[in-house]
Amino acid sequence: MKRRWIVLMAVFIAVLAGCSDKKETVKEHEEKEVTDVTKKEKEVFPYQAPLTGVGLKEEPSGRAYAVMINNDPKARPQSGFHKADIVYELLAEGNVTRFLAIFQSEQADRIGPVRSARDYFIELAKGYDALYIAHGYSPEAKKMLDNGYVDHINGMQYDGSLFKRDKSRVAPHNSYITSENVLKGAEKIGYDMDQPPSALTFLTEKEIEQLDGEKATSALISYFSSNLFNVQYEYDEHEKKYKRYSNGELTVDSDSKDPLLLDNILILEAEHKVIDSEGRREINLASGGDAYLLQRGQWKEVEWKNQGGKLLPFANGREVGFVPGKTWINIVPSGKGLEQIVSFEAQ
Repeated sequence: MKRRWIVLMAVFIAVLAGCSDKKETVKEHEEKEVTDVTKKEKEVFPYQAPLTGVGLKEEPSGRAYAVMINNDPKARPQSGFHKADIVYELLAEGNVTRFLAIFQSEQADRIGPVRSARDYFIELAKGYDALYIAHGYSPEAKKMLDNGYVDHINGMQYDGSLFKRDKSRVAPHNSYITSENVLKGAEKIGYDMDQPPSALTFLTEKEIEQLDGEKATSALISYFSSNLFNVQYEYDEHEKKYKRYSNGELTVDSDSKDPLLLDNILILEAEHKVIDSEGRREINLASGGDAYLLQRGQWKEVEWKNQGGKLLPFANGREVGFVPGKTWINIVPSGKGLEQIVSFEAQ
């Protein structure tokens, strides 16, 4: 009997030891997982995307391409904005704004509606050595394209092949292209698409924490007297990004319904001049001038300068870095002064 009791105690102790070992094993495994996650969050990337500053594991490659996008109310909501690194918004004729969306770090399933070329948009694309994509052209823009001022693909030559029509919309608000077709067209024509653009200047995490400016959770840009082209930016404290609205309507991707989320808003004034009976414009993008820069829920007065075709913010004679992420640049007519065109609200 005594021998049987000793055997049972030995078995019980062995079972307890096994359970203890199992718990220790699980505990060690759990601690290891937590350590791995923490390490992942602090991962340092050796490279940055040149136009967004977002960390990359591999050296960036791929030429930028710049697409003209329609902003007539009949063209809304547009496609592809949420994949663009930088978007310029400028007036065309008829007091209607038009966009130049520059892609490099991400590809889009559909981009558009694609609209016709204007000379000052061509100049902006050239500043990034970007392949220029448009559907149609003004007389001045056609001269520049025909003379080879920039590499380009135009829907006038590739309508129905590289460019596709959306039957649910009417022309000229229904021409679309994909990133895949941009690259396919570049290969067909013989354009080199390997070289990435030169990198912009971006802030470090410490510099972002030290940003100083006037608090503003909302900014409104009033283009002339029509609310149709009013632009509003709302800062999302949770996302730490800006959402964009046209005439009070959230800017989303037409296909995915994803909202546009932005990290930098640069609003600058430049001289505008109407040059013909069609209302086409000449916009001075060379001289520099006053600007506002919005970052992380704050705004500050800066000046803009044209640096090799790129319009960049400066303060006290030094270039101001961007917060890593996506950037939107609004160009408004000078004359009234930015304070008459842009208003801020803080909550």
